[in-house]
Amino acid sequence: MAEANGRLVHLVDDDEAIRRSASFMLRTSGLVVKTYASGVELLDQAKDLMAGCVLLDVRMPEMSGLEVQQALRTRGVHLPVIVMTGHGDVTVAVQAMKAGAVDFIEKPFEKAVMLAALEEGFARLERSGRVAARAEEANARLEILTPREREVLEGLVRGHPNKTIAYDLEISPRTVEIHRANVMTKLGVSSLSEALRVAFAAGLGESDPAS
Repeated sequence: MAEANGRLVHLVDDDEAIRRSASFMLRTSGLVVKTYASGVELLDQAKDLMAGCVLLDVRMPEMSGLEVQQALRTRGVHLPVIVMTGHGDVTVAVQAMKAGAVDFIEKPFEKAVMLAALEEGFARLERSGRVAARAEEANARLEILTPREREVLEGLVRGHPNKTIAYDLEISPRTVEIHRANVMTKLGVSSLSEALRVAFAAGLGESDPAS
């Protein structure tokens, strides 16, 4: 199904004619479209939204597109957003881009422009999916480390030499070397840089004040 490939578009516009015409254009281009008559309707389903791009009108009653965009982020929904603007809405479009929108397109739409913006959105979605997959894999690999091996790896992530790690953990440098070798073996890596890549992919050290 198209949804499984991430080729789903969440189309949000209070104008029924726009929803109909844009939906037809997108469906004939091979995309799956789900429509919403307002930002509130989209947000009501935020926690269950399938992966895809959000095509969002900026001028709507109840909540503007910018407010909806912010509300999605607040709720932890980080799907790519392309905003739809009328003429003279450049300032609003710039605000949307600063808030993380992939692109903005002006009404009336040109099919090629809309599809190009969505293509960039899907590419961004794919990249974030790969990052999430790498993080999941890296975390699974770190789970097989003992607590002490993980502490040694955390010391390496901070850029500390073996002697410093040994001092901090109150163990001998030789013991650090043994744990370090075990870390490399368990992670299936042959160099410190590879071990660090796994650690960084898992988010290790992100909140460390010294990092």
